[in-house]
Amino acid sequence: MRVQICAVGRLKTGPEKLLLDDYLSRFDAAGRGIGITALPIAEVEEKRRSDAAELMEREAALLAAAMPKGALIVALDERGRVETSEAFAKRLGKWRDTGTADIAFVIGGANGLAPSLRDGAAHIMAFGAMTWPHMLARAMLAEQLYRAVTILSGHPYHRA
Repeated sequence: MRVQICAVGRLKTGPEKLLLDDYLSRFDAAGRGIGITALPIAEVEEKRRSDAAELMEREAALLAAAMPKGALIVALDERGRVETSEAFAKRLGKWRDTGTADIAFVIGGANGLAPSLRDGAAHIMAFGAMTWPHMLARAMLAEQLYRAVTILSGHPYHRA
């Protein structure tokens, strides 16, 4: 199973990018042994100015074009399901075990995800009720993906 993070905005060089790259590298290395690999991050950006609703729809179109065709979509949204790391790992393992080929985790821009994209997602998840900047949300997601594959493989990284 291949996993891709698709996000609005470009992450610049800095501590957040270093953290993201570190966890994605760990995730890819640890996940290979259990059939889960990382695809490169897809970053999209809409330069044209418009009202929030129109901008979200244009971003959604760019995100959809960047995802692997037929990918299961997981939307990150503050209104999504908050779950434990163990539950997230179990969900990821279930998708792998039921033959899901590709998963796209989508992170919206400043206005969030368009309802059309969010409503079409197979799962909507949240890192709590707070809103997180896209650069931190990416790093947090990468860490949770790494934690999930360590849980699935019995590695001691997760000590719950």
